Amino acid sequence: MAASRQDTTVSAWRPAIPGVVEVFHAHFTEYAYPMHVHESWTLLIVDDGAVRYDLERHRHGTPHDTVSLLPPHIPHNGAPATPGGFRKRVLYLDSSRLAHDLIGAAVDSPDLRDPLLRRRVGQLHTALARPGEELAAESRLTFVAERLGQLLRPRLTAAVPRVADPVLARRLRELLDARVVEGVSLEEAGRLLGAHPAHLVRAFSAAYDIAPHQYLTSRRVARARALLLAGARPAEAAAGTGFYDQAHLTRHFRRLVGVTPGRYRSGAR
Repeated sequence: MAASRQDTTVSAWRPAIPGVVEVFHAHFTEYAYPMHVHESWTLLIVDDGAVRYDLERHRHGTPHDTVSLLPPHIPHNGAPATPGGFRKRVLYLDSSRLAHDLIGAAVDSPDLRDPLLRRRVGQLHTALARPGEELAAESRLTFVAERLGQLLRPRLTAAVPRVADPVLARRLRELLDARVVEGVSLEEAGRLLGAHPAHLVRAFSAAYDIAPHQYLTSRRVARARALLLAGARPAEAAAGTGFYDQAHLTRHFRRLVGVTPGRYRSGAR
């Protein structure tokens, strides 16, 4: 859902990703938030301008290289800190993604300057804004939540060891192969295989040098190629291989094959 006026543009939706309550993108030039609370965690990045806000009687700010994490039930406000306002992207996450024991640390240090985290949050928003990229978004969210935990619990900031688990990687690959069209979420894969989603992604990537969502996409593109060679139209190929729509197929097809599905089909013999 999107709405706009001369000085305000907003877009909000709830994706089919476990733990994400809402995605909220906005551009405000003058609007200031009064003191308020959220029932969920607020994960905020600012792409243009800056925001100033008060949290627990302390003044904070959000330049563009900062990731801000505001805990649930803690009052805060917000207002533009730069001429021309600010453009922000926000995720509201429930406690299944971020535990309540992080609230104290987040109150003390809500603004996190960590280039890796900032990049991952941006990539997550990109995936969330694209229908059909749910597995990619879920994978990225898993690592964002893990990185937040590492930063807010200093004793856990050591690098996570890359423990090889080829058996688990093979089982996940077999599951993805069996569900190329219908797909599978990381949450469901974790239940079926008895492993944490983050460990699933690490084990698979270590074994095959490709992330699970990238593997699934490449399998779908391969099937789409076969359908196109058999005479299917691009829209039919998209529907028959698990892509959200023809545009979703085209984006990945061009990236992996170098041409659009239509050009590929017209050049087939």
